[in-house]
Amino acid sequence: MATTRWMRWLLAGVLTVGGASGCATLPEGQSAWGSEATLTPGWDRVRDAAIGAAKDPQVWVPLAGAAVFSIGDFDEEVSDWAREETPIFGSQENARDWSDHLKSASAVSYWITALATPSGDEDWFANKAKGIAVGLSARALTSWTTSGLKDAIGRERPDGSDDMSMPSGHSSAAAVNSRLASRNLDHIPMSRNARRALNGGLLALSLGTGWARVEAGKHYPSDTLAGMALDNWFAMFVNDAFLGHDAGDTMGVTLEAVPDGAIVRFYRIY
Repeated sequence: MATTRWMRWLLAGVLTVGGASGCATLPEGQSAWGSEATLTPGWDRVRDAAIGAAKDPQVWVPLAGAAVFSIGDFDEEVSDWAREETPIFGSQENARDWSDHLKSASAVSYWITALATPSGDEDWFANKAKGIAVGLSARALTSWTTSGLKDAIGRERPDGSDDMSMPSGHSSAAAVNSRLASRNLDHIPMSRNARRALNGGLLALSLGTGWARVEAGKHYPSDTLAGMALDNWFAMFVNDAFLGHDAGDTMGVTLEAVPDGAIVRFYRIY
């Protein structure tokens, strides 16, 4: 019952913000969402989308994290501790339930943001259908890739239930839904603080889903991080290449050498 009330509260909040934003008119110079979707984006756009996705911190940071966890027995040690202590969700059963709830919330967030994006007064239905088709294609591609990798890698789950541990399907689904929703937010008029808050909530859905699967004993940390990295990349690449919109806010990263090592700096371009 507590979980149901929490989900209702979350979705009510997202609906309120998304609905209020979606009623706004298109900003000057911005094309209707979905109007530029295409099956033939051209090499330049495909290249730029692939490179931009690979450079995004939400792709390479979890990928680097997965590599770190793969060193020695670190992956297994953290997995054993999380399953035994269940510090966040209290039990493996609760963790399994929450992983389902959070993944579902990420899917709802995608649909709300897709419907809330301004798609113009003329050809609204056609634009909306094309935009959603791009999102569904990204979701399908990530699902197929995740399933294929599970079969190819054949890693046994921490609880020994089967050999479909790597990568995490729940984490993959939550990541692609949350990242697509975040990209949709770039096209919904709202304040900068509101956008940051919603993006933070979407990232929390993705991270929460991944950790819940670790506490549930269904995945090692590297499984969830690899799933997040893979499907954040797919979401960004497919969206940016085939939907044809430039993101309103983009993340960047620089590596600066200093006498005692290096400094990684993250920044956002508005």
